[in-house]
Amino acid sequence: MEGGVRFAFGANWMHFLSTLDESRILAAQASLREMLQLDTLQGLRFLDVGSGSGLMSLAARHLGATVHSFGFVPQSVACTKELKRRYFLGDTRWCIEQGSVLDAHYLRELGTFDVVYSWGVLHHTGAMWLGIENAMRCVSDSTGILFLAIYNDQGTRSHIWWLIKRCYNALPTFCSGPFAAVAWLLTHVLSLVKHTLRLRPKVALAPLLSDRHERGMNAKHDWIDWIGGFPYEFATFESLQAYVESRGFTLINARRTTGWGCNEFVFRRAACVE
Repeated sequence: MEGGVRFAFGANWMHFLSTLDESRILAAQASLREMLQLDTLQGLRFLDVGSGSGLMSLAARHLGATVHSFGFVPQSVACTKELKRRYFLGDTRWCIEQGSVLDAHYLRELGTFDVVYSWGVLHHTGAMWLGIENAMRCVSDSTGILFLAIYNDQGTRSHIWWLIKRCYNALPTFCSGPFAAVAWLLTHVLSLVKHTLRLRPKVALAPLLSDRHERGMNAKHDWIDWIGGFPYEFATFESLQAYVESRGFTLINARRTTGWGCNEFVFRRAACVE
């Protein structure tokens, strides 16, 4: 399910590391504290499912957690290992491996964690709901936390984006750059026209004028990740909330989008009542 046509996420994250600085690391830590509603992760075990660049694993380790990071793409695993080499060389409380969230046997071997984090990953596995199910099984029974970010279902627009992404990944490498540039231009021109007609042009201009530091990320690499991200699945806020809550979790924090981005969910496993 994780085979077939796939975007080269690892190469994108390798490029991202060249932009990483202290301000981005601090922003990543702040985003974890805000969404988890915790000032520290000291004494907690943190599982980063699909660690990407490794930035959020690094942030969790800075906040005191014992971290286990894994990713399906070898280059992404290499990125995470590079961040450990830079900031926590030889640290025994940060383990990094190659693995798949769709591999139930691998996950059983890992055990359970106080915080299971998977931001913008499971919708790229080709089996999103199985990935969510497997991630839930990694959450500690004693009020553990599950932090997910999943692409928002925009109806017809999401299906159009699926087609665009599929076409992008079918192109030869030398064509993908111009394709991404044209898609970026058309997307933002249409957005500017729409918001100007509504007398709100600044809404469309703001992303163009910002190298955003939300979660410590970078606007350019986020766009490449968006246009190329395939496989590509999505879910409405309500359907994902209902799915996870039906399996013994309670939503404790969320950030909802109305556009093409991710809805963010923080769930806590309900305490068992004797």
